Amino acid sequence: MNKYTHGNQVCKRFDLLYGKRSYADFLRYDKLISNFKKHFSSAYCHLASASGRVEFIGNHTDHNGGKVIGCAVNLDIISAFKPNGSNTVRILSQGYSALEYDVTKSPQLSGPSGLIEGVTMYLQQSGYTVGGFDAYTHSTVPSGAGISSSAAFEMLIATIVNECFNGGKIPVDVMAKAGQFAENKYLNKPCGLLDQGASLAGGITLFDFVDGFSCDKISTKNCNLHFVLVNTGKSHAGLSNLYASIPSEMFVVAKFLSKERLIDVEPQQLFEKENAICEQVGNRPYLRAKHFVEENVRVEQMASALMEGNDDLVIKLINESGNSSLCQLQNCAVDANDTVILDAINFARSLGNVGVRVHGGGFAGTVLCVVKSCDFKNFVSKMSIKYGENNIIPLTLRQIGATVL
Repeated sequence: MNKYTHGNQVCKRFDLLYGKRSYADFLRYDKLISNFKKHFSSAYCHLASASGRVEFIGNHTDHNGGKVIGCAVNLDIISAFKPNGSNTVRILSQGYSALEYDVTKSPQLSGPSGLIEGVTMYLQQSGYTVGGFDAYTHSTVPSGAGISSSAAFEMLIATIVNECFNGGKIPVDVMAKAGQFAENKYLNKPCGLLDQGASLAGGITLFDFVDGFSCDKISTKNCNLHFVLVNTGKSHAGLSNLYASIPSEMFVVAKFLSKERLIDVEPQQLFEKENAICEQVGNRPYLRAKHFVEENVRVEQMASALMEGNDDLVIKLINESGNSSLCQLQNCAVDANDTVILDAINFARSLGNVGVRVHGGGFAGTVLCVVKSCDFKNFVSKMSIKYGENNIIPLTLRQIGATVL
């Protein structure tokens, strides 16, 4: 691992991390290194970064063995860190309370502390070494906005543990499952593996969860599109029960059809049993299962469209996915009086040939907009007037996954 004493030593890595080199990123890293050296009385540190992610298409399919296209983005959590020769992990994060715990003890906490403890406990139970380290972190991933700040934090911790104590030999699927375990146990979120997988993989990637975890990078050299997130201002916090209802209802439909997951159900069987499912299980569970089946097909079509550089088809598929999430998955509103997400979708689409869909878990947070390069500046300008410049987030694709620099 490289040793860093000041920010200009890492500038050469900014092209891969953020798409360009900037003075602002230099200042960010230089301050991070300085804070670490000051707070932990150290002459140097190591550096790590884990990014947020965009779920490009494949809304709520991963937990039932489906396919998703996700990508790492330029917003990330970075850490200056160093092993401390003990069993104690000490983490300072700008804007947050200090965290400290003994990795030899059973996890007891929730929230950020629980996430750290959950990741390290899973890695230990999987046969890997965990030890104490000091870390100072800084994040540009907005919390509660649907870019998966929690998964980025989990994968940052897993990456540090992997490099410090295991020689970089922990497989990516194990690290992703460590993050999933922490989310399930300590945030009570029954998430799949997409968020962690996208942060680890980097680039734009086709994920298939039919048999655990597999991923294939998608070449986008012919793609002439920009990605923009619109933060609607409503946080995801406190919506775990709404998220949990989606996989729960999908599992119930699969069980009704004598299967464990929807990926194991033949689409024709689902459609033939529509009346029986609606009568005995419910109309919404059937519609959510139908979304799953049709979304998997769209994911495969999207992979081809991206590789071929078929921008119009990409936009069309994004809108079809958005309509399905709205009408079938039903994760665009908390209740019948909530129109925040729908209003954002409709306004963005009114500006021209734009692909728009609810992003991530849904119900609140952000919508994803896919815009042609020729329309990008005008789109961002008009959306900024409507929602405020700080809530319009143009994204750059990040080519590398969670890493020690």
